[in-house]
Amino acid sequence: MLVGDRWALLALRELGFGVGRFNDIQVNTGAPRASLSARLRSLEEGGLVERRRYSEHPPRDEYLLTEAGRELLPVLADLRAWGEKYASPIVRGTSP
Repeated sequence: MLVGDRWALLALRELGFGVGRFNDIQVNTGAPRASLSARLRSLEEGGLVERRRYSEHPPRDEYLLTEAGRELLPVLADLRAWGEKYASPIVRGTSP
């Protein structure tokens, strides 16, 4: 399951917002390092994300959405809208 995982969806969201560095994605999502690393690797293997080196010393990479990844952004926006409408704490009758 390529995008049906919480960390994969959150990583894609961050990449869609233009956040491409691993540490920034991790901070913004709260994902454990190992989980995020595994998800980004699987997204890269699945052709949704590409890795690009932005520093040689020390070696550092950033992540970017591929065309296939960018085409998922409207789907993510629809999922967010659905969640805000039907799955938010206020809708479920609980406080935030």
